[in-house]
Amino acid sequence: MNNNDENKSMGELFPDLNGPESPVISGVAHDRSEAQVTLRAVPDLPGVAAQLFTILAEGGINIDMIVQAGAATGTADISFTMPQAQTDAVETLMESQAKSLGYDSIEVNTQVGKVTLVGVGMKTHSGITATFFKALSAQSINVLMISTSEIRISAMVPLADLDDAVRAIHTAFNLDAEQIEAVVYGGTGR
Repeated sequence: MNNNDENKSMGELFPDLNGPESPVISGVAHDRSEAQVTLRAVPDLPGVAAQLFTILAEGGINIDMIVQAGAATGTADISFTMPQAQTDAVETLMESQAKSLGYDSIEVNTQVGKVTLVGVGMKTHSGITATFFKALSAQSINVLMISTSEIRISAMVPLADLDDAVRAIHTAFNLDAEQIEAVVYGGTGR
């Protein structure tokens, strides 16, 4: 390497490394085909969640989002989402295991939808999460569950609000309609 090369960037030295910069946000997706199940007052003990999700796995149930909220009473509420088509199977499984799981009641909500913001730049740009939730809040959309990763933020919302949620996120991030349609899924694309 000569002295002139020392002041050059990697992109100048290796032109193949230059390419279009990845956008911070690449699109918005939504899913109308999920259901939310909540087991109320499950004993808050080690192994209970393992037992629950083993039962569901052995029953062939595909789990998406999970939330556990503990209470001062020694119990917890465990909510999870899965494909709406598996609702009957989940209810049957949970009823057959009610005694061993020790929960008080089960609630099934099929009137939910998931909106997801996707982008590889999310892990290096602050404020994306705040903008996402401010956009939903500005439309008075209640968030039922949240799931995140380095490249995605998902919120479960009432099904009646799903279209407004998609539009609000679209507007907040200045995405055009083509980008949204390109990544929208109507099934279980997780």
